[in-house]
Amino acid sequence: MDDLTQRASDLLGKLKAAGLMIATAESCTGGLIAGTLTEIAGSSAVVDRGFVTYSNEAKTEMLGVPVAVLAEHGAVSEPVARAMAEGALARSNADIAVSVTGVAGPGGGSAEKPVGTVHFACARRGQETRASHQLFGNSDRAQVRVLSVAHAFDLIEEMIS
Repeated sequence: MDDLTQRASDLLGKLKAAGLMIATAESCTGGLIAGTLTEIAGSSAVVDRGFVTYSNEAKTEMLGVPVAVLAEHGAVSEPVARAMAEGALARSNADIAVSVTGVAGPGGGSAEKPVGTVHFACARRGQETRASHQLFGNSDRAQVRVLSVAHAFDLIEEMIS
């Protein structure tokens, strides 16, 4: 976790230098991305807000994820990750929003979406939303969550550049 705290500090510095605010939209990480960023003193200069949208209802109510998209693709999918990031951007004062939705385990996986499947998206005003997914196989719940934070930081860094 110390490595993530250092990465968070570095990331906040890059956001501040670029004059950018960030918002998070989190499901399987339960606010860990926002929590890691806000561990750093002075983070309020660049962290606008975080949405913890664990349930499908929360994704719809708080982020505007269409019910039809959830029904067609499931919560753990690229279309939902994109809608989450874009919804967080639309419902905040942020310039960049990152989202994460996945199966942290130990249960809840399927043949199509095994435990460790995580979808991410990063949206920036005036740019195309980027999405990716990871399969953190052979990882326990805590590892999936920490690896997800690290990957989210990678996406944010890409969007700053």
